[in-house]
Amino acid sequence: MAEVEADALVRAAQRGDEGALDSLLKRYQPQIFRFGMKMCRDPEDAREVLQDTLFAAARTVHGFRGASSLSTWLYTIARSFCIKKRRHSVFAPEVVSLESGRSAAFEALDQGRDPERTLADREVGAALEAAIASLEPEYREVLLLRDVEGLSSAEVAEVTALSVPAVKSRLHRARAAVRERLAPLLAPIPAQPPQGAGVCPDVVELLSRHLEGDIGRDTCAEMERHVAACSGCHGACESLRQTLRLCESTPVPEVPEALQQSIRRGI
Repeated sequence: MAEVEADALVRAAQRGDEGALDSLLKRYQPQIFRFGMKMCRDPEDAREVLQDTLFAAARTVHGFRGASSLSTWLYTIARSFCIKKRRHSVFAPEVVSLESGRSAAFEALDQGRDPERTLADREVGAALEAAIASLEPEYREVLLLRDVEGLSSAEVAEVTALSVPAVKSRLHRARAAVRERLAPLLAPIPAQPPQGAGVCPDVVELLSRHLEGDIGRDTCAEMERHVAACSGCHGACESLRQTLRLCESTPVPEVPEALQQSIRRGI
């Protein structure tokens, strides 16, 4: 949904247009549900987080003044409910798969592909799910918000009430940890540093920082020269890029119809 369209729906909802409010919240349901699934790691908790988030948004939409984006506002609300769930759900399972929430289009795509490729993709998808779930919550949330949900670092900072540098520091560590877990499945390249190169730089963190706009031109050029000559570092950079592409393409789960109806009744 374009920001202009979202703003128009917000204004209509603030005037009491129930249809606009329903359209607005329905648009963001799947993303909030995905975030809840991955943060809470429990389907029932994720359903409650989605429902509570949308109820809270409906109650307070009149107070939304557009100081932040609508998605930032909604993720801030969802995060607060996730934190409450985490405090009370100490026995939540370690990993929850989103396979049951895959869209029909995604399943149809699988059916038309080579079975071995499909199996490999599912293995990588399961590994990504496990890698994200293994992160500590403070690292998991920044990676989810930045690399799965697509918020900017500044928006993530607003949602989490952190400074932008703190967000980026956690993000670099989270990316490195997830990449390390996935690397064996992403066509790893043996480390072969160039002769006389000495110790290789931490190219994974450098690339992550570069993607956040925090690497100067000279450092970037030096890193590119090293990566071009070092197959190991080239492989490390490629595996991080693949990891981030996988994060970006994480399927959006379908919100169960019964839950959607419950939300509509509650609103």
